[in-house]
Amino acid sequence: MAQKVIDWSGCELIERIPDKVSGRPIVRGTHILPDAIVNSYDMGESIGDLREGFPSLSVDQIQRLIEFAHARRG
Repeated sequence: MAQKVIDWSGCELIERIPDKVSGRPIVRGTHILPDAIVNSYDMGESIGDLREGFPSLSVDQIQRLIEFAHARRG
């Protein structure tokens, strides 16, 4: 199943910096691609597993990213 592209421009947790990760949306202050988090969650990874894989993010941040993405995907 193909994933819909998410417009992250309305999410306060996301920034785009031209010289960081080729200007792709990243979690503010990191090099983490929010799509990687959401796609892993959608494929069955738990919030706990995501927290272990991305220890610089809080559980709240991970949940907010997932909620934002799911709301945008409809």
